[in-house]
Amino acid sequence: MSAPDVIKVPASTANLGPGFDSIGLAFNLYLTLEVERAEKWSFEHTSEILQGLPTDESHLVYQVAKKTADLHGGDLPPLKVRMHSDIPLARGLGSSAAAIAAGIELADIYANLGLTNKEKLQIGNSYEGHPDNIGASIYGGMVVGVSFGETAEIVHLPAPDMDLIVTVPRYELKTEEARSALPDSYTRQQAVEASAVSNVLIAALATENYSLAGEMMERDVFHEQYRAHLIKEFEDARVLAKETGAFATVISGAGPTILTFTPKGKAQVIAECLQERFDDCDVLQLEIDSNGVQKKIKNKSFG
Repeated sequence: MSAPDVIKVPASTANLGPGFDSIGLAFNLYLTLEVERAEKWSFEHTSEILQGLPTDESHLVYQVAKKTADLHGGDLPPLKVRMHSDIPLARGLGSSAAAIAAGIELADIYANLGLTNKEKLQIGNSYEGHPDNIGASIYGGMVVGVSFGETAEIVHLPAPDMDLIVTVPRYELKTEEARSALPDSYTRQQAVEASAVSNVLIAALATENYSLAGEMMERDVFHEQYRAHLIKEFEDARVLAKETGAFATVISGAGPTILTFTPKGKAQVIAECLQERFDDCDVLQLEIDSNGVQKKIKNKSFG
């Protein structure tokens, strides 16, 4: 029996504080699909995280794959898909974007579409409404993008040379609930400050001024002050991480995961402090994924 084809999609974080709906970063938690030709479509979930998801054509991955194939005139054959995920659902770690990226990749491979990464981004953006998580999952590393509704533009930047820690609460926070906490509008002064802080953040990351980048991450105007009350650990985690040497602590995406950036070599000590303080959370040290979607198709190498 031949080995199944394999597709791996990295998790992602979005915003990095003030980069609201525009900055994304991929890291080394993965949605993994083992794929075989079949008589009819089916999905099997081998990780507890995915238990309860559909096993038939109502699955999000199938829906995205089918729509992508139809959009580009491709014929998508039935597949048996075995899925494993390290990415907690509804935690602000890009689980839905990873599933969307996986569906696009299935269509590209098995309907022989020959899509470019930019074309995949446009499809993903049509589902997500912003290119940060989906862009990071597709391209890997750090991305900065903008959605104009029907289209998205993205810049793929070198990943920052920092270590990452995520503090993951064991409760979900739906994106819809986090979105509803935001104001309907901002004053001109707020908009100017928010965009300026985001601009300085990108400049600081590009010039490897990580102390300044950390300061900008914690000066968001767009969303964190409105969502902080939804994440009971957030304020204490920010204070504790800063006291133990972190550059910055922000909400990952819409939350409730808390993302901490640390100097190289300091993550373990800071993670231990966070785990001791928040023993009802999962505290993980992570690395930035620079590859984006990887695949091994009919014994070809990943990448």
